[in-house]
Amino acid sequence: MDPAGSPRQTAASGRSSVIDSVRGFSLSGVRISKEEVRKKITFPEYLRRSMREAIRAKNAGASTVTRIHEAAHAEGEPAAEPAEWPMVVFINSRSGGRHGPKLKARLQELMGEEQVFDLSTVKPHEFVQYGLACLESFASSGDSCAKETREKLRIVVAGGDGTVGWVLGCLGELNKRGRQPVPPTGVIPLGTGNDLSRSFGWGGSFPFNWKSSIKRTLDKIAHGPTSRLDSWQVSISMPAGEELDAPHSLKAIEEALLDQELEVEGELPEKVSCYEGVFYNYFSIGMDARVAHGFHHLRNEKPYLARGPISNKIIYSGYSCGQGWFCTPCSTGPDLRSLRNILRIHVKRVNHSKWEQLPVPSRLFFL
Repeated sequence: MDPAGSPRQTAASGRSSVIDSVRGFSLSGVRISKEEVRKKITFPEYLRRSMREAIRAKNAGASTVTRIHEAAHAEGEPAAEPAEWPMVVFINSRSGGRHGPKLKARLQELMGEEQVFDLSTVKPHEFVQYGLACLESFASSGDSCAKETREKLRIVVAGGDGTVGWVLGCLGELNKRGRQPVPPTGVIPLGTGNDLSRSFGWGGSFPFNWKSSIKRTLDKIAHGPTSRLDSWQVSISMPAGEELDAPHSLKAIEEALLDQELEVEGELPEKVSCYEGVFYNYFSIGMDARVAHGFHHLRNEKPYLARGPISNKIIYSGYSCGQGWFCTPCSTGPDLRSLRNILRIHVKRVNHSKWEQLPVPSRLFFL
């Protein structure tokens, strides 16, 4: 928490990129066999092994990757057929309480084990930098199977809003680097709120009969129409001090460049800490951000307490009462009772060159 009166600038620019998300639709009454799903989703073995090895070696062109590819294309070897629905899954096994590890095992049964990435061991930016680059390298060398797999690839994210945003942010880097197409993303809701999942028709909670519905969910991701999702760039500059335990969506940068036309009230501190990142459905400042931050740390320190959506919501309610509505403004100082005392919001309208300051109501506790 910044000292009272310290200026902070937070700017959310216009859309920095547009990401494809698969929209859910109904498939009630449709029965899909496990063997059919596995056959259509699973990559050829050499592609699965090559991607995993590239990520392990942190080098898309590692010698071990090259050997796997050469062995698969040696004289006399049958030509590999691309998967009809190529998919890669990112799962936050800590989400969903006791269901996370079981869902991971189930997904590994339905496709190649190498296509299911646990975010505790493989980060999405590593997949983009090494695993996906491995596919692109094979495709550029004339491998038609790798080329078709890359073009048809869809991403599945099993987790909450934070996990989905993390993966989408890493995939958004493909746009900046001209590495199209950006794979569309489907969601298996494992979080507490699941707002993004609900908005795109995937539901607001993990289904009770998930073991029987997971095959239908993967079929929906394979055939569902895509919708466009806005992404927003946020830059934060604040007084330097204790190192911030930033979420995955924010990265530390050397300097946050403010628009020269933006008038800053008061003097800026000599030393500042700057962060930059991408957000999608919401970016919070104030009470609800403090509550979410507290829950995040509690889940990391005492994971046995956060065992499912119901217990998570009880914990959120406790934090809301203890850190938000009642205790926080009084315990941290009267100056922080309202965001009006520590926050200034400026917006620039479409086709306008001037920044306008928005009035902050005195009773605004969070944004």
